[in-house]
Amino acid sequence: MAKTLVVAELLEGAVRKTSLSGITMAREVGGDFDILLVGEGAGGAAAELTGFGAGKVLTCDIAGGYVCEKHAATVAAVAADYEVVVACASAYGKDLLPRVAAKIGAGVASDISGISNDGGKLVLRRPMYAGNVFGTLTIDTDKKVITGRQTEFEPAAPSGGSSAVSAVAEVSDAAAGRIEFVSLEVVKSERPDLAEADIVVSGGRSLKSAENFTNIIEPLVDTLGAAMGASRAACDAGYVAADLQVGQTGKVVAPKLYVAVGISGAIQHLAGMKGSKCIVAINKDKEAPIAQVADYFLVADLFDAVPALTAEVKKVKAAG
Repeated sequence: MAKTLVVAELLEGAVRKTSLSGITMAREVGGDFDILLVGEGAGGAAAELTGFGAGKVLTCDIAGGYVCEKHAATVAAVAADYEVVVACASAYGKDLLPRVAAKIGAGVASDISGISNDGGKLVLRRPMYAGNVFGTLTIDTDKKVITGRQTEFEPAAPSGGSSAVSAVAEVSDAAAGRIEFVSLEVVKSERPDLAEADIVVSGGRSLKSAENFTNIIEPLVDTLGAAMGASRAACDAGYVAADLQVGQTGKVVAPKLYVAVGISGAIQHLAGMKGSKCIVAINKDKEAPIAQVADYFLVADLFDAVPALTAEVKKVKAAG
C-alpha cells in the first residue's frame, strides 16, 4: 500500500482540528502514514499528534507567520519521499498543497468527500454542481496530492502508542524572498468556530437588519452554545460579517444540529450545510426549498418563533 504524508495545520502554535480530518483521510488511503508540521511552534505542538498511530511526526519550525511560498519548498522536500500527500481542504490546504504538487510533479484531487481503495488504486469521490452530483476520479501520476472536505472526514480519535518525533531542515525558496508577511488578524470569539461547531444557528435576509440578528438570533445562539452563521444574502446586506457566511462560496459546515432561521434555501446555501446530521428550519413560506432537506420544518414567523424557542431552551436547561 501507498505510504502517506499528512500535512497538519498550525494556528498560533497549536494543532488545528483540521489536522485530525487529514489523519482520517490517511487511514482511509490505507497503509502507513507520517505527519508533518511546518511553521512557528511546530516542535512544541508535535506532542499533540504522537498518539494517532503515525510512523513518525516530522517538524520544521519556520519563524514568522504562514506564507505559502515560505513553507512550500520544505513540505515538497519531505513529500518527495511519499506516494500520497493529504491535507484538509481548509484555506491553508487549498493554498499550500497545489504549490507542493507542482514542485513534486503530482496530480491533484481537491475538495474530495470520500476515499476508497480498489485493489491498491485510490478512487476518490468529489461533489460537483453545488453538491447535487458526485463524481468519482482517480489520479494516474506516481505521486498524488489530495485535499478533503473537513465536514466529510470525522476528526480522528487517538489510537494509542507514541510516534517518534524528529525535526527536518528548512528548505529555502527564491520566491519566499519576494513575499513579506505583515500580520495575521484572527477573529476572536467566545463562541465555537463556525467550521468546527457541533451546533450552528444561521440567519437569512428575512431578519431584515443587523439589530435583529443581535436581538433575535444571538440569544438562541448563546443559549444553545452554538456558532452563528448566515446566508450570503444576509452577509451581502451587511447584517453580519462576511466570515459567517455558510454556503458554496462561504464555509461548508456539517454540525450535529443546524438551525436555519429565515433562510429560503438557495442551492448555493444548501451546498454548504446539507451534510448536517439534523437540520431544523424556521420559515413562514411552506414552499421554501430548504424544506426539502430539513428534518424538522416549522412554518412560522421567525420573529415570534425564535424568541419562544429560546425561552423554551432556557427552561429545559434550567430544569436540567
